[in-house]
Amino acid sequence: MTINPFEFRTVPSMQVAWGGAAKLGEILAGRFVQRKALLITDSGLVKAGLIQPIAEALSVSGFSVETFDKVVADPPEHVVAECVASAKAFGADIVIGLGGGSSLDIAKLVAVLLVSDQSLSDMYGIGNVKGSRAPLVLVPTTAGTGSEVTNISIITTGETTKMGVVSPQLYADFVLLDAELTVGLPQVHTAATGIDAMVHAIEAYTSKHKKNPLSDCLAREALRLLGDNLVAACKDGKNRHAREAMLLGATLAGQAFANSPVAAVHALAYPLGGHYHIPHGLSNALMLGPILRFNAAAAAPLYAELADVLKVPGEGDATTRSTAFVQHMEKLMDESGAPRRLRDVGVTDNSLAMLALDAMKQTRLLVNNPVEVREEDALALYREAF
Repeated sequence: MTINPFEFRTVPSMQVAWGGAAKLGEILAGRFVQRKALLITDSGLVKAGLIQPIAEALSVSGFSVETFDKVVADPPEHVVAECVASAKAFGADIVIGLGGGSSLDIAKLVAVLLVSDQSLSDMYGIGNVKGSRAPLVLVPTTAGTGSEVTNISIITTGETTKMGVVSPQLYADFVLLDAELTVGLPQVHTAATGIDAMVHAIEAYTSKHKKNPLSDCLAREALRLLGDNLVAACKDGKNRHAREAMLLGATLAGQAFANSPVAAVHALAYPLGGHYHIPHGLSNALMLGPILRFNAAAAAPLYAELADVLKVPGEGDATTRSTAFVQHMEKLMDESGAPRRLRDVGVTDNSLAMLALDAMKQTRLLVNNPVEVREEDALALYREAF
């Protein structure tokens, strides 16, 4: 079998350590010469008491620390601007993103804008970032987005639309995976972010243009870890084994989709975040079932392979196994306790046509889908999810 040419990129260094965040200063002091750290996070983690001991650990190891905690879900452009201004006023020379995907996405852009004259608006799209960036460290507190190992940052532009910056400069220098940080994550967030990570693995495995042997290996192992541990992590948030497996699975899925991009699930999820501020992971979870069924005609052989990865019972041809895979995914989502219908999260029936029109703007994602999605298809998919 000949192998189609492909390129694979990821972060240069990653450390996995339960309790590692408490030693972050010690870990970073031996890796970086910079000592003026901007710590980017959200106010919820500050109020939960998670940030202060980490900031103190950095201080003990010789870092001056400024904390920026104004990150919000679906972060708008003004948050990026405020954070850059804060970083420059402090004289930051290293950026640390600690939190969910939004905090990590902001940190990536701030690391670039700290040393660049380029405007954020000039960076949107693929490969438009010029020059270098400040040193960048990312520490996720959710097992979901995989943002810690992707070269992608998603920002809300205007009232409801989202734009992506995709560029090699957004890969971090160092990633710390400390699953202990995810122990306090509520059940509904554990479910939504876990399903989000499974979407990343599935869409990377079925991506139309850049699917490759390395991304496939990562996607399969990610899906195995996530599928085996999602329900356990949701039912007992203090289950260390499940938490560690979920975080590693989310990161592997992130490495997979950074190289074999996501598709229609994300394209239809983004308008839900833009118009209704539904968390990204949950919006992905709500659209997954309908889009799996929509794609099955083309993706059945690959879905059949993923059924084997998840040890879905039964046998049969590709179509039979593909159907079993979709049913298994829906069963997992039901058992996780995540909301399952658009109507359950405040979406109104009269907005579905508007959402479908907005989804068509996500051409960067739709081009990767195994089946072409037209506006009428998107509307039908939203109706099915409603």
